[in-house]
Amino acid sequence: MDIRRRLPSRELPAQNDDVVTAPPPRRGSDALPLPLYLTNFFFTFLFAATVYFLLIRWGEKISTSTPLHVVNLSELLSLIGVIASCIYLIGFLGVDFAQSVFLRSSSSSDDVWIPNDDEIDRLVKIESDLTSEEDEAIVKSVIDGATSSHSLETKLGDCKRAAAIRREAVQRMTGKSLTGLPLDGFDYDSILGQCCEMPVGYVQIPVGIAGPLLLDGKEYSVPMATTEGCLVASTNRGCKAIHLSGGAFSFLMKDAMTRAPVVKFPSVKRAARAMFYLQDPANFERLSLIFSKSSRFAWLQSITCSISGRNLYPRFACGTGDAMGMNMVSKGVQNVLDFVKTMFPDMVVIGISGNCCSDKKASAINWIQGRGKHVVCEALIKGGIVRNVLKTTVEDLVELHVLKNLTGSAMAGSLGGFNAHASNIVSAVFIATGQDPAQNVESSHCITQFEAEGDDLHISVSMPCIEVGTVGGGTQLASQSACLNLLGVKGSSDKEKAGSNARQLARIVAGSVLAGELSLMSAIASGQLVKSHMKYNRSSRDIGPSSQVNR
Repeated sequence: MDIRRRLPSRELPAQNDDVVTAPPPRRGSDALPLPLYLTNFFFTFLFAATVYFLLIRWGEKISTSTPLHVVNLSELLSLIGVIASCIYLIGFLGVDFAQSVFLRSSSSSDDVWIPNDDEIDRLVKIESDLTSEEDEAIVKSVIDGATSSHSLETKLGDCKRAAAIRREAVQRMTGKSLTGLPLDGFDYDSILGQCCEMPVGYVQIPVGIAGPLLLDGKEYSVPMATTEGCLVASTNRGCKAIHLSGGAFSFLMKDAMTRAPVVKFPSVKRAARAMFYLQDPANFERLSLIFSKSSRFAWLQSITCSISGRNLYPRFACGTGDAMGMNMVSKGVQNVLDFVKTMFPDMVVIGISGNCCSDKKASAINWIQGRGKHVVCEALIKGGIVRNVLKTTVEDLVELHVLKNLTGSAMAGSLGGFNAHASNIVSAVFIATGQDPAQNVESSHCITQFEAEGDDLHISVSMPCIEVGTVGGGTQLASQSACLNLLGVKGSSDKEKAGSNARQLARIVAGSVLAGELSLMSAIASGQLVKSHMKYNRSSRDIGPSSQVNR
């Protein structure tokens, strides 16, 4: 069923999304500020009188052999009167020709396009996904505010139908079309209550494969979801150089998700006593049991506190198995806070997160102490591979690394950003495998090292905050689950190896970053960065022939 949002006849959609009001049509009756019947009489009389006068004058000229093109002032005024009255009468009788001529001439100078009714209908027609009159009634109810948009899934019991109705309501309320945003082909039931609220469609992001990445003696085809040209190709080149040199090796240093609430006490003395209690090793076992009572997969590893006046920030570090674990850690921390409040009844919990965790923010505490998985990855790239595959030299790479990744980042006051583009690879792998894209902030903390080892190049990346999981959140969606399956880390691992899938995914992320760093630094050192982007990151569809000369 076609659903159209009809604009008023004088409102036209403009390219800048504003409403442009077209000038009202000209009428012949607007020629004089007189009542319609007087205006009609005036121009009818004018036409008849001027035509009669001119016929008399032309008859006299013919009888006296006077040329007709020789006119005096009275004849000139009569001609003007005939033309004016003809224009009025033609317009009044409903002939559109005169109006269209004058409107077109007046609008051409302003480049205003005035479409007719059919063209307006085509402009404002919004594609509808509704299939019944009942859906139409629900859309109107949502627009009127009688039905809440967020409650459609619960009321209808059909997530796909709810998304279609919400989409139609949004289009009508905003007057903007969502054509191009796909609706069909997605399992909306899979995101209900856990991934996205009030959906109206989904965004398509292309997924490329880099590799094989030879990491710890095993090959991985790395899925990367990105819209940046050259990124997958560059990472793929790095994988090739690593593979030809014998592969990369990774080491997991630490695995602990953190949560740090903020609590307040009446005095610094009371805050300090609570801090000593939480950090006392004698109390740890009891607190650990209380922490774990809400989850059989989470366990408490340590508690470190920071104090600011009478405000306390206890930072809980926890194991989370194959889950990224933010929710289960928050539940465990809440259990501990409830217990501590029985010991310190004057404690006030201000927030379950006090930003000392520190989640989705660049921070020194994450850079130093780590959050999530702390992974270090290294490879020894042969000198011949550097020259033949990467098209540069070991000496140039080392010099560029010192001046760019180290000195340049220090000059910029970088925090955890002593690398070339770690976040590029982290974001692409995160999106492909269903991780939280916002945690790219701390997960991309990375220091890259390039060192000459004889004729070869030793490269390493140290990443203290890789926050990933293979269960929960977006990892259970079909597309993301397929990418995890490609890497061999889908879902939960065996009880004997609890958390091994998530830890392996963190290793793969670090190995992929290693490949990306190696390739990009080589492209910069050899002066190929701009050329490669001009070749692979430019759409020829948007470039005219003249702009493609000498490319």
